[in-house]
Amino acid sequence: MCQVKISFCTNFDGVINIRDEDAITGFGAKLRELRLSKGISQEYLANLAQIPPQQVGRLERGELNVTLSTISVLAKALEIPIAKFFL
Repeated sequence: MCQVKISFCTNFDGVINIRDEDAITGFGAKLRELRLSKGISQEYLANLAQIPPQQVGRLERGELNVTLSTISVLAKALEIPIAKFFL
């Protein structure tokens, strides 16, 4: 049987924030795989994507719930289609 860890919380605007731990850690592992396949450091990727270097590390470790905007700038920085993160 498969168990999925998903949490929900509602913010002050009534928006429900969903946190799927498996998806978050899976994205982080894929980001690391793609970054290493390009032979670049976390800091270099952060500079290319114009995001804080600590954010790349936190994403790769599954500590952050990535946004679509961040996925987009990372894909551009890695020169890959966004879909590669999900294949």
